[in-house]
This record gives sequence, structure tokens and C-alpha cells, in this order.
Amino acid sequence: ETSLVPCGKDKYISKSDLLSQLKNYNLYYEGQNFQLRHREEEEELIIEGLLNIFWGLRRPIRLQMQDDNERICPPPSSTSWHSGCNLLTQRPRHRFSINGHFYNHKTSVFTPAYGSITNVRINSTLSSPQVLKLLLNKFKIENPASEFSLYMVHTSGEKRKLRDTDYPLISQILQGPCELVSKVFLMEKDQVEEITYDMAQYIKFEMPVLSSFIQKLK
Repeated sequence: ETSLVPCGKDKYISKSDLLSQLKNYNLYYEGQNFQLRHREEEEELIIEGLLNIFWGLRRPIRLQMQDDNERICPPPSSTSWHSGCNLLTQRPRHRFSINGHFYNHKTSVFTPAYGSITNVRINSTLSSPQVLKLLLNKFKIENPASEFSLYMVHTSGEKRKLRDTDYPLISQILQGPCELVSKVFLMEKDQVEEITYDMAQYIKFEMPVLSSFIQKLK
């Protein structure tokens, strides 16, 4: 009997197929710390490791107030997340530039650069809400989790919200490791419209081409 692994609501993949995808994923990241490990507990396959998440926020977020003696450590940028937080420049009114992001020390309001990257260590049993909560807790973000969602964004223009029943690590494995093709974004729910694959194909066309399609359909 084929052993199945859940990958969403009423969606399953065979354990052998998932392990095959995992092998390709790890080959892509050979020699890097983004390779994923797997183990079995009571016949349940568990995959664990780092998941890259890209910041796609349009509005500032609030961080927990820090004591003046504490080091400010908001979400880092794509070029320096691994090296920790560096205070680069001080600006008037307690506004600082940290790794290219802006953080107001007085109000604890932070603006992550769009498209910059962070990561969380998770496993394949964690659902989208659980991964989201881990990310918010990691950076002590005070905004409620209900304001945000995780989205799978493709180079084709397709944009799909990860459902509460999805498992982000498995979703990324199935999409493949290359972030030029697809990546996971954190975005505000009220700022994003999902785009299907078919819709994404039409978005690429110039207006005259789209107009000709509409004329033919009339």
C-alpha cells in the first residue's frame, strides 16, 4: 500500500514522490545550510529545515518596544540577514536606517524593504498559520496575525494564498528550490489579490492585444 503525506486540504502526495522531490531540492542547495533533513516518527515523514520568506508588506509594522539598553534587531535585509543587525546611520527624531530598512526607535514602527528576505526554521507538519506565527514572534511583531497571509508567488505572475490547511515547507519543496521560479511572500491580506495561472498569462499582454481578444469574444 502506498504511503501518503498530506500537503493541503484533501490533497496528498505519495511518500516516495515527496522524497524524490526532496532529493532534487537538496541537490540544488548542496553544500549550503538550506538543505532539508528528514526523519520518520511512528511512520510519519517529517522534513525540517530553513524556509526563506520574502517581505511583501506595503505598510509599516509595529515591533515590541525595546529598552534603550537593548540592541535593536528588526527583520534584516536580503544582503545582510546572516551577519546580524548593524546600526548604520542615525537620523533626526529617533529614526534609524538598519541594513537599508527604516526603524523609528521612539514609536517602534518598522518598514521592511519590499522583496528583502528572512527565514524561519520549521518542519513539514507546521501549517500556514503556525509558520506565520513563528515569523511574527521571531521579530516580536505586534500586529495581529490576522492582518497577514503567506503567498506563493511565481515568476509567471501567478499569486496564490497558502491556505490554513497548507504546509508551507511541503509547498516550497513541490514548487522546487529555485526562487527565480517561485517564492513565499509575507503580505497584507487586504493589499493582495490572488492571480491564477491563466489570468497571469493575460496580464503579460499589451492592451492592444487584450483589446483584440475582447473584440473576438463579442
